[in-house]
Amino acid sequence: MGFSVIDYTVIVIYLVGVAFLGIRIAGKQTSTSDYFLGGHDIPWWAVLFSVVATETSTLTFISIPAVAYGGNLTFLQITFGYIVGRILVSLFFLPKYYEGNLSTAYQFLEQRFGPSMRNATSSTFMVTRLLADGVRLFATAIPLAIILRLGGAFSGWGDLEIYLLSITAISVITLVYTLIGGIKAVVWMDVMQMGVYIGGALFAAAIMIADLPAGIAGAMDMARDSGKLLLIDFGFDMEFTEFIAQPYTFFTALIGGAIFSVASHGTDQLIVQRLLTTRNLKNSQKALIWSGVVVALQFALFLGIGLLLYGFYNAQTPAELGLATTDEIFAKFIVEQLPVGFSGLIVASLFAAAMSSLSSSLNSLASATTLDLYKPYFGKENTQEKDLKISRIITMVWAFILTGSAFFFAVLQLQEGERPAVVELGLGIASYTYGGLLGAFVLGRWFNKPDKRDAMIGFFAGLISLLFMVKGPVQNLLPGEGLAIAWPLYTVVGSMIVVVAGYISYLIRTFTK
Repeated sequence: MGFSVIDYTVIVIYLVGVAFLGIRIAGKQTSTSDYFLGGHDIPWWAVLFSVVATETSTLTFISIPAVAYGGNLTFLQITFGYIVGRILVSLFFLPKYYEGNLSTAYQFLEQRFGPSMRNATSSTFMVTRLLADGVRLFATAIPLAIILRLGGAFSGWGDLEIYLLSITAISVITLVYTLIGGIKAVVWMDVMQMGVYIGGALFAAAIMIADLPAGIAGAMDMARDSGKLLLIDFGFDMEFTEFIAQPYTFFTALIGGAIFSVASHGTDQLIVQRLLTTRNLKNSQKALIWSGVVVALQFALFLGIGLLLYGFYNAQTPAELGLATTDEIFAKFIVEQLPVGFSGLIVASLFAAAMSSLSSSLNSLASATTLDLYKPYFGKENTQEKDLKISRIITMVWAFILTGSAFFFAVLQLQEGERPAVVELGLGIASYTYGGLLGAFVLGRWFNKPDKRDAMIGFFAGLISLLFMVKGPVQNLLPGEGLAIAWPLYTVVGSMIVVVAGYISYLIRTFTK
């Protein structure tokens, strides 16, 4: 059916309307508390949907179908661990944040270990978000890049040039949206956008089912014959080195997913900031635990769409379909197969949801930078108006930095050769630094004797050690094959190293006095 002028018009009207509505809902901000925490007056159910939209919107919509298209359903095992991890955060982390009346996750570490530890962990969060959200922004540009390519207006351009143009356009719109709206606009737009993009995905799935060459039964038979219906894989038939390198065996996914969720939802300012906008601890706990259930259902939906796409396109490879990566397959269907107007509506909702996630990242990065690094050292005597102005300037700086990060991943992902699905790349990056962050929190929460020196030693020991366990340039320097671990285990291993190294440091100090 193609992408028509009507579809383009729908996108423009939709995005302008969303930006206008977000600004109106947010109202006027008079302090950093309004700008970063919404005055602690946002309903728990709105925070629930905001958490889900923030962590999964673009990557889920674009890349989860690609995981099933190129693999099977074992990715869903990760969500079992996500639910367990959220329960642990609700019981052991959120009460401490509310007791201390904190604005960022890293203020707890300052209270326990001093300002140097807060600075180190807050800076690590920023690096994590810079890389992981660079991947998110790149993923956001995928459907727009396909539209521009298929529309013919940029037929003389290469894939990389189209992606760079797409990333720039999205970043500019998002920057304006975030500078004016603050966290309240972000949360309420997340709620609306999640409803729209889930509805759009269900509509696309219905169209796909109606147009399947051999019907839904034929598509499922094709998926079964290709081994794509595999959901639980214990991996007991693998050798040890192969087992720990495989991300989607049951216990790796369950344990790794749980620890990853504890780290991402208990130590990452991107999520913690949202949970601190609720009215009280009980509301925050409800929002967090139920978000895990919604995420699992959402992953199941998009993995199912990946199986339907596999049947619809008769198991063709991305190259045979004329695509640059597997991540483009669902976007191709939306652009080419949906009725006029509906393609534009779904793509517009995807863009808006993705921009809500990006604006969330910008807002959380600005809050960590302002409250953890700027305010304690340079802004102690500032008025609320000046702090708010500085916060907006910092938001603008982060927008430019994140755009550059997305450019980098666009170049990386479009190189020739096999590349991971973009969702796996983003999760892998986040998992790497989450180990250090979670280990520092565990050391501070449950071990009373280690001090700030022990915590810093453990923290950096965990980060450095993981470099030698992740496939990449550092591991290539080691003799022999090396020991590579799957990305769900990065956080598990990293946090354990931090705790053990920190406590050993304490013991050495004690016995050498």
